[in-house]
Amino acid sequence: MEVEVGIGKSGRRGYGLDDIAIVPSRRTRDPEDIDTSLQLGPYETRSPFLASAMDSVVDPDMAVAIGKQGGVGVINLEGIQTRYQDPEPMLEKIASLPKEQATRGIQEIYAETIKPELIVKRVKQIKESGVVTAASLTPQNVEEYYGYAIEAGLDIMVIQGTVVSAEHRSSSREPLDLYSFIEGLEVPVVVGGCASYHTALHLMRTGAVGVLIGVGPGHACTTRGVLGIGVPQATALADAAAGRSRILEETGRYVNVIADGGIRTGGDIAKCIACGADAVMIGAPIARSIGAPGRGFHWGMATFHPELPRGTRVEVGQVATLEEILHGPAHENDGTLNLFGALRMSMATCGYATIKEFQRTEIMVAPALKTEGKVIQRSQDVGMGK
Repeated sequence: MEVEVGIGKSGRRGYGLDDIAIVPSRRTRDPEDIDTSLQLGPYETRSPFLASAMDSVVDPDMAVAIGKQGGVGVINLEGIQTRYQDPEPMLEKIASLPKEQATRGIQEIYAETIKPELIVKRVKQIKESGVVTAASLTPQNVEEYYGYAIEAGLDIMVIQGTVVSAEHRSSSREPLDLYSFIEGLEVPVVVGGCASYHTALHLMRTGAVGVLIGVGPGHACTTRGVLGIGVPQATALADAAAGRSRILEETGRYVNVIADGGIRTGGDIAKCIACGADAVMIGAPIARSIGAPGRGFHWGMATFHPELPRGTRVEVGQVATLEEILHGPAHENDGTLNLFGALRMSMATCGYATIKEFQRTEIMVAPALKTEGKVIQRSQDVGMGK
């Protein structure tokens, strides 16, 4: 139902993850009986997540660690890892920049050119460990650089931008034809982001095995302020899930819907799947792990844009090991640790054994969900009152 904004303009009401609640069903299960696996082309992971292709989140060592923890770490092939033979001094510099100089300083660091030989080197570093090897390129650069990654043994290609469409138009260059490019690629492709039914539908028709859903919700992203565009994540995911159903009916092919951005807690992950996601892409939660390349800071893929940055460096700290963040044990009660233990508990509490079953769970609009009955917690700045 549309809401009248003014006499000449109406729009749909959108809902974010904080606006909804998952409704328990009539049955429950044991958490140990829950299957949270994800299938991406020929590859299956134990947990339904990809780590964001951000330099504060994934380097070769972290990609390997994430793979061993049951996820997929996506390395950014246009980031620091492929611009510098030794990226460590640059990562140290970004972490030490004063807040008021961070954006300009990051722009200067990323002005260094991308080196194809480093693409090969970084992909091989991950591949040699035996984990699923995934890497990201933007639509503008994927044709120039993807061959080096394939040569090095890449398993999954992620084509990623702020907004990616299957029908880009340009008067100055020949745009990427996603349909023919993905069809001709010998590895499965994940593509995004997008935030609407029709865009998701078109991206699914390219042959991609997964579509990233989310424009602007990321913790380090400023797209919604800089460009004024975005769709609240719960609505964006529900719309994309409807597109997936249509593709399945038309072709018999299942395309994964991957929630990308704005996820902080295990409850957020559960809500994403309840809205229709098959998996999540997470950045800031992993940037908070001890040993993450960002050294307690986090910044996005568009933070270093030379003309119009659409991201900021945020301090997230280093609070726990990667294993504790993903699978526990948790020693905090705010939902930011043991993310996938929380997902399993949510699914078990609602009685659903698989991700696809959990997508059918009942949700409701519940803006009071996080505040109802929490006056004492808020007054003491503990638990849900933080």
